[in-house]
Amino acid sequence: MAIKIILTIVVLLTIVLPIGSYFVVGQKGKRSFKRTLAINLTTFAAALIIATIVGFTGTAQAAEETAAASATGLGYIGAALAVGIACLGSGIAVGNSASAALGALSENETLFGKSLVFVGLSEGIALYGLIIAFMILGSL
Repeated sequence: MAIKIILTIVVLLTIVLPIGSYFVVGQKGKRSFKRTLAINLTTFAAALIIATIVGFTGTAQAAEETAAASATGLGYIGAALAVGIACLGSGIAVGNSASAALGALSENETLFGKSLVFVGLSEGIALYGLIIAFMILGSL
């Protein structure tokens, strides 16, 4: 029980510390974003190390439960990565193709249908990531 409380506190610190450091600094710029990212990565690495150390200590029964839980947890992480990376790539693709489509539409209004297809194709990347996530979650 105490282990869950410690891990919850560490995860909350991973969220609170970067946000707090960003808002404490009066001037917003590249340095504040870099500092916020560095604090976020550092606290996430610390949380990962603490979770690993806590996961490897205990009895054989606790080890079996931990292995089953970590397999489920890795499935959730895999599903989250599938959606997150697919949406990131889709966002980049939509940004590039939509800006090019708007530029083409400003010159020739008959290109609306063709440009809409390319924007739709780039949005489909996010849907593929979502489908893969559902497949991963369905196998847990």
